[in-house]
Amino acid sequence: MKALILSGGKGTRLRPITHTNAKQLIPIANKPILFYGIEAIKEAGIVDIGIVIGETKNEIRQAVGDGSKWGVKITYIVQDEPLGLAHAVKISRKFIDQDSFVMYLGDNLIKDGIKSLVEEFEAKKPNAQILLAHVPHPEQFGVAELLEGRVVRLEEKPKHPRSDLALCGVYMFDQSIFEAVDNIKPSLRNELEITDAIQYLIDTKMKVHPHIITGWWKDTGKLEDMLEANSIILDTFTFKNDGRVDDKSKIEGKVVIEKGAVIENSVVRGPAIIGENAKVINSYVGPYSAIYFGACIESSEIEHSIVLENSHIIDIKRIEDSLIGQNVEVKKSHSRPQAYRIMVGDSSKIEVL
Repeated sequence: MKALILSGGKGTRLRPITHTNAKQLIPIANKPILFYGIEAIKEAGIVDIGIVIGETKNEIRQAVGDGSKWGVKITYIVQDEPLGLAHAVKISRKFIDQDSFVMYLGDNLIKDGIKSLVEEFEAKKPNAQILLAHVPHPEQFGVAELLEGRVVRLEEKPKHPRSDLALCGVYMFDQSIFEAVDNIKPSLRNELEITDAIQYLIDTKMKVHPHIITGWWKDTGKLEDMLEANSIILDTFTFKNDGRVDDKSKIEGKVVIEKGAVIENSVVRGPAIIGENAKVINSYVGPYSAIYFGACIESSEIEHSIVLENSHIIDIKRIEDSLIGQNVEVKKSHSRPQAYRIMVGDSSKIEVL
């Protein structure tokens, strides 16, 4: 069995971060989202992985490499335009060859992994197996309608959903999916929809098995979901200190301090992680915060936030519920006249007191 990870999306809901970063490489608890997917696939016993890449292909290649750090083999498949999930399947036919495969969206997180789901697929041998979860806003997802435990209909982001069961972004297929993607037409948004391909399987009497997951699952395409996923992962940590903490500092709860990190005259309250060579000086880092490598928090307070690499937050009273990009500088101005002085990229959001 092989795996296909889709990492070609533009990440429009996370702009401006994704103007310069692949959304699949934004770190959750200081680990790129995509890496969680690779680890889940490897844990399921799958070592032959194709990654579909698009505009951010160079970043993905540089971060993932050949897969040897996980003990897997990576093949890259270039999707020149984001023409839909079913299109990604279509262009991966040569890589898949005659095998069954798992398709995994690269910005998804599933707490319990996929090992048991792969085993279920291999035991029951349906033509397709889809993962579903109950969600509060199904209109934002592909939605499944079940009848007596069978999938009877799928709709992509329906205005009036027939159920609250959303497609979770993990699918398992045999070779019949290629017949399906060859027999569907582009949707109104000019994409080949995977929901249409699976509906083709249903309509042609193929066996589509639903699996409703009970553990947590997150599509990290929006800021609030990313922060929640960050909190959930941090909560699984245990205390670890590979950095340097001075006598004036206080570390409380589940805090991970990575190699080269320095904490001086500060309070860090877990769950939290302080990345390699990061600095926390005269500051408070509150629960559910992830400070990535090389970042500096000085004379500031931050909580329930993600700070990316090499960013500096200096003399800021309080930051909460935020995602700070890489190489960003946020500092208090002491110049006159007093004013907000801001350089902000497209699609940014700022809330001020």
